[in-house]
Amino acid sequence: MRILYIANIRLPTEKAHGVQIMKTCEAFAKEGHDVELVVPTRANSISEDPFEYYGVSRSFRVTTLTVPDLVSLESVGFFFASLYFAERARWTKSFQEADVIYSRDALVLLQYLLLGRRLVYEAHGAPALLARLVARFAYRIVVISKATGESFVAVGVPREKIVVAPDGVDLDAFAHPESKGAARNRLGLSQDKNIVLYIGRVDGWKGVDTLFEAAALLPSDTQVAIIGGEPEQVKVLKARHPNVRFLGFCPYRELADNQAAADVLVLPNTGKSEVSMLYTSPLKLFTYMASGVPMVVSDTPATREILDDGDAYFFHPDDAGSLAEHIQAALADADQSQAKAVQSKEKVRMYTWQERARTILGSLA
Repeated sequence: MRILYIANIRLPTEKAHGVQIMKTCEAFAKEGHDVELVVPTRANSISEDPFEYYGVSRSFRVTTLTVPDLVSLESVGFFFASLYFAERARWTKSFQEADVIYSRDALVLLQYLLLGRRLVYEAHGAPALLARLVARFAYRIVVISKATGESFVAVGVPREKIVVAPDGVDLDAFAHPESKGAARNRLGLSQDKNIVLYIGRVDGWKGVDTLFEAAALLPSDTQVAIIGGEPEQVKVLKARHPNVRFLGFCPYRELADNQAAADVLVLPNTGKSEVSMLYTSPLKLFTYMASGVPMVVSDTPATREILDDGDAYFFHPDDAGSLAEHIQAALADADQSQAKAVQSKEKVRMYTWQERARTILGSLA
């Protein structure tokens, strides 16, 4: 098939959706399909080639369409820039020749609903009004969790149109990380302390505030470290939480090596957000699983969809005491922690980008 993936994003981006989109395109191409990713021009502090930035093979094409950069005008600017981008994409030769038009952007697909094209909408949350409309007309709806799929069924979308395909991981990229000692030297972390690591954005719904609180409850031989966050966020957080090491943003290609520095990896998603509880499929969960490092994760339906008690330590969402307790349990029992890490690393083989691509493509056959 000729698959045209239309993504209204800044590329490259430090946000998780960038790697998710690039890896999806790569996986489609590896299955033998002709894949083109179309993105708009947008101001970007990251000047690297996207294939190099994400460590993705050049098995598909990336096309950039010139679009007015109105993102600084916030929601109104984004709306009109999205419409312009979708219209520009519509008149490309690739659009006319594509067998499948694929996108995560309901606003983009909205403009194509009456064209009689084979549209695939990848949904990353409960269906708002626009998403419901697109879902009714789309050929397939790809969802990243079972709860997301059920939310579409609840608003009248036929179940047979829905494909559940959680996010994934490229196991080859995590097969040979550097040693724990080397990773700590590079990151400037202590060789003598237990390192509890979180990697990702520090937005509220990610639950990192609970980890900051838990850090104050841990003994002096245990150091909480954070990789991620915008420079201004990191500056504020450093002053607010002096007992936490903030390492700032690191490129995606360093992820496997950075994870190797940890004794425990933490996924602290909040229970106060529906997205966090039900509709997310965190990329970091799958990369954590591939690391072979013990995990302490928030006990939510979204994480329970992938993991069970044999894979990780679960703590009560938004409960710093519970998180600190389970971090200490993971550090105290090396044998049990290693058994959980080995089991989760074996389980993640079911969640590669390639397996995900086969599930999606199989629904389009």
